[in-house]
Amino acid sequence: MTLIGSHVGMNAPDFFLGSAKEAVSYQANTLMLYTGAPQNTKRRELSELKIDEGWAYLRTHGIEEIVIHAPYIINLANTVKPETYELAVSFLTLELQRSAAMGSRILILHPGAHVGAGADVGTRSIVKGLHEVLSACPDCMIALETMAGKGSEIGRRFEELAAIYDGVPENDRLRICFDTCHVHDAGYDIVHDFDGVIEQFDRLLGKDQIAVFHINDSKNERGAHKDRHANIGEGFIGFDALRAIVHHPDFLSVPKILETPYRPDSENPSQTLPPYKEEIAMLR
Repeated sequence: MTLIGSHVGMNAPDFFLGSAKEAVSYQANTLMLYTGAPQNTKRRELSELKIDEGWAYLRTHGIEEIVIHAPYIINLANTVKPETYELAVSFLTLELQRSAAMGSRILILHPGAHVGAGADVGTRSIVKGLHEVLSACPDCMIALETMAGKGSEIGRRFEELAAIYDGVPENDRLRICFDTCHVHDAGYDIVHDFDGVIEQFDRLLGKDQIAVFHINDSKNERGAHKDRHANIGEGFIGFDALRAIVHHPDFLSVPKILETPYRPDSENPSQTLPPYKEEIAMLR
C-alpha cells in the first residue's frame, strides 16, 4: 500500500491529537510534523502533547507511521559562528529524543549551509555534529534531506550526501529524505529519467537509504537552485512525473509527504487553505 500524507500542524489545545485528526481529515495514511515552531527553540513539555491520545486516534484509522522534521534553525555546517554549531548539536539532540518519545523512527534534517567557509569545511562540521548527536541518542534515525542548492547549502549533489555518510561512524542510523522539488532544482532530471537518477543515487548511497519522499512540484526550471515549491501538477515537474514517483514499485512502503503551498480561500481570498486532501486524492 502506498503511504501518502502531508505536513500537519501541532497546536494547542489538542497538540498531537489535533495533528492526527488533521491528517485523517485529508484521508492520509501517514503524516509529518514539527515538535514545535520550526523557527525557534521553544518547546512544550512532552507530557502536554497528548501523544498517547494522538496515537490511539491514528491507529483507529489505520495509521502506523509518522515522520518528524527538525527545525530550520539547526545548522551543523556553520563553522563561522561556533555558537550556531553548539546550538545545533544541543538542540538536534533534544529533537531526536523528542522524536523518539513521540513514536517516530525518523527525524528529517537539512544537512546545513557552510556560510562561506567552503563545502569541505562545512561537511566536516556536519560529520562531527552528527557523530555527537547520534552517539548520544540511539533511539531514532536522522534522514538527511536532499537540497536544491541555494546559497551555500550542502546536499545538492548525491556525492555531498555520500561524503557525510562516509564520515559518520554511526551511519547505520542515517537515512535520506528525497525531496522532488529540491532534486529537480538541483539539476537532476526526475521528469524524464527518474529511474536513471535513482541509479545514480543507488551507486553512491543505496536506494534502500531513502526513508521518506517529500512530494512537491517546482516553480523553477530544472537546475535553478531556488527551492520554490509548487502545487501538484502546477510546476515544472508536473503531475505525471510526481504520480509515477509516488507509485514507483521500489518505494511503495516509503512515506510520501506533501509540502505544497496553501491556496487562497475562494470565499475569503485573504485567507489560505491547505490543498492536501485534494492533492492526496489526485495522487492516489
